[in-house]
Amino acid sequence: MSSNLATKAFVARLLGLDVFDPLGDRLGRLRDVVVINRGVSRPAQAVGLLVEVPGKRRVFVPMTRVQAIEAGQIICSGLVNLRRFQQRGAEHLAVGELFDQKVTFKDGSGAGIIEDIGLDQQRNGDWHVSAYYVRRGGRDTGFRPFRRLARGERIVVDWNEILHINDSEPQAATQFVAAHDELKPADFAEALHEMPDKRRLEVAAELQDDRLAVVLQELPNEEQVQILSALDMERAADVLEEMDPDDAADLLNELTDEAQEALLQLMEPDDAEDVRRLLEYEEDTAGSLMTPVPVILPPEATVAEALAYVRQEELSPATASAVYVCRPPLETPTGRYLGVVHLQALLRTPPPESLGSIIDTDLEPLNDMSPVAEVARTLATYNLTSAAVVNEQGRLVGSVTVDDVLDHLLPDDWRTHDDDPKAV
Repeated sequence: MSSNLATKAFVARLLGLDVFDPLGDRLGRLRDVVVINRGVSRPAQAVGLLVEVPGKRRVFVPMTRVQAIEAGQIICSGLVNLRRFQQRGAEHLAVGELFDQKVTFKDGSGAGIIEDIGLDQQRNGDWHVSAYYVRRGGRDTGFRPFRRLARGERIVVDWNEILHINDSEPQAATQFVAAHDELKPADFAEALHEMPDKRRLEVAAELQDDRLAVVLQELPNEEQVQILSALDMERAADVLEEMDPDDAADLLNELTDEAQEALLQLMEPDDAEDVRRLLEYEEDTAGSLMTPVPVILPPEATVAEALAYVRQEELSPATASAVYVCRPPLETPTGRYLGVVHLQALLRTPPPESLGSIIDTDLEPLNDMSPVAEVARTLATYNLTSAAVVNEQGRLVGSVTVDDVLDHLLPDDWRTHDDDPKAV
């Protein structure tokens, strides 16, 4: 065993560390620790690491493979099965489930919330949960045989000094959300997908509306519906307002007509109107896939103005790749559609130049009733990341992006599907 092997570690300090094999090749990044509860008379045992490998798949690495926990890295031995991790009944995720769990102190001095978990390696190589970092809180019994501990004080206690409250009790998710704040929405959604239903809803409820909106867009349909249905109606409407209109429409399409209309009534009128127009289109058409809020400017606008618009942080790369030039009104449906200016053309043109002088008029826009197959062929033929969508009057009604087309063409379970995982 390596002399660098740490025999004690707190989980929160390990999160995000790179995991390497003995040859120095990076396997991935630590996202959680899998533990098994062995009853009240024995400490829980850490049985493996949840490692995010390239491809954003989270895989299980047994603790028996851990060779060393050094400053800033974890080294493992042997082959790693790259099959996506699936939680079994007896297993719990330290960060995903145990952090923020309510506990009571056996000495009768009150209750607390778990904020971190300490691991201790035994002589036989097993890793046990030896300690908990607990924030004191909750209802106090008034009985304090030891020193007085202020509400909110944080202490480290041995595993046998606390009792875990029933798993069915409501649980906060403050620590989990804070520990995963840096994750991209798709990666956060992956973590949510792996959780039990109860915990998934608790974590989702902890997120801010804008964060929850972008995470929802990355989840499978059934989990989107599950989370949205668990929110009160007003908050669900607020979250839908934060979503891209096409994604909000897709989600509302999964609900009953009654729930759909109730949520639309609670949304801001302008946001609801964008979504209602998308809901009118038949499935598998360009109109059903498009966003009704692309970047639209008049021909008199300058290149400098256009660049300022596409720099907006909330725009996706695909949406920011093109500026659509139209006659007023500039809200969809617009005045007459004139053409498109691609981002590369903006970068190659002096800032004072007007958009009207550099419009690409050779690309025919898509009709809003065009089938998805035609949309895909157009994007592929002309190497586009987005394309204009017009109605029969030649007015721009939106743009369709390559990510929306791929999302539609891929299997429903593409976010969670494993393609022939191998060991490394």
